[in-house]
Amino acid sequence: MSKKWVYLLMLSLVWGSSFILIKKGLLGLTPLQLGALRIIISGFILFTAGFKRLKNLTKKDIKWLIISGFLGTFFPAFLFAYAETEIDSAVASILNSLVPINTIIIGFVAFKMFSSKKQIIGVVIGFLGTLMLILNGASLNPDQNYLYAIMVIIATVMYAASVNIIKRHLQNIPPVTIAVGNFTAIMIPAFIVLLYSDFFTSEVLEGVHFKMSLFYIVLLSLFGTAIAKIFFNKLVQMSTPVFASSVTYLMPIVAVVWGLLDGELFNFWQAIATCVILIGVYLSNTKRIG
Repeated sequence: MSKKWVYLLMLSLVWGSSFILIKKGLLGLTPLQLGALRIIISGFILFTAGFKRLKNLTKKDIKWLIISGFLGTFFPAFLFAYAETEIDSAVASILNSLVPINTIIIGFVAFKMFSSKKQIIGVVIGFLGTLMLILNGASLNPDQNYLYAIMVIIATVMYAASVNIIKRHLQNIPPVTIAVGNFTAIMIPAFIVLLYSDFFTSEVLEGVHFKMSLFYIVLLSLFGTAIAKIFFNKLVQMSTPVFASSVTYLMPIVAVVWGLLDGELFNFWQAIATCVILIGVYLSNTKRIG
């Protein structure tokens, strides 16, 4: 097996496992506490490793780094945490696959980046699959509030906006520098959220699940953010962006397996809906000709 396939599989395992780690982290933490801790720990790792990279940035670069940091990391960290209080981790991972589709839509609406007919068809198919997944999930799990799935969809729109900003305004900035800049911008706001989330109280710190939840969040921050970014950068360098983006199709498989092992329900029609979404993602991810 070639190196690029090894990196692709490792990245799929790491990112695909992020959703179950969020679910486990919520056992002893609130969504606000989980999101804030995830940002602070990841930011500390990245800032310690690469703070020297920030010294040559211009004011314009800093502005877009701050905006992309809030859209691409800060708000989604909380949205996913809140969503997984009501919907299964596997469903959240599948909905996360809408990022490439939303990237196409925002690219057209905000930046006038035109798409091919195949991509437009992919967008339509992707959203039909999303509707199928949410409706089937709601009927399979009547005790869960599937309106919370909207939070994941909002997060994917924010991810997509961040990607377009990076492509448009931060094209010449190294990926590691972008990551360090993003987290440097959002670490202090995340700490403020943590302060006001009642985290530093005996009720939380002495809770039954606190230590295990903290362990899961450290794993999520270390592997799901810092190391995963290194893997992805290496994968892009040794292959192509198109090959690297295929991680989008493998992540839900890993997440669904984790979900089933954890007792989550997943029926035949949800599997069909997942396939429909991934077909839409594949079509929307084909090379633009327009």
